[in-house]
Amino acid sequence: MNKKLNTFLFIICATLLNVIIAVLGFLVLTILYIRFLMPSMPETVQSWIFSFIFISAIVISFVLYRIIFKYLQKKVDVEKYFDPIFSRRGAKK
Repeated sequence: MNKKLNTFLFIICATLLNVIIAVLGFLVLTILYIRFLMPSMPETVQSWIFSFIFISAIVISFVLYRIIFKYLQKKVDVEKYFDPIFSRRGAKK
């Protein structure tokens, strides 16, 4: 496999991982909310809570993605296996 294919596969897998983390975070936060807080909340607040849960799941996925990516950078020589996505103008190989 060449560097461009490695980069493409990494982007696809990283995107899927990020989406899966966001969905799992949303489900976990929703289950916790329904289990512990929903019975005591008025209905007008519940719609705002779900918006907050959605945004929190995105933030959690972003933070976990960055932690995983930093760990990966320590373990794998990124320049050896991956091609840069954007190159400088006029730069030639």
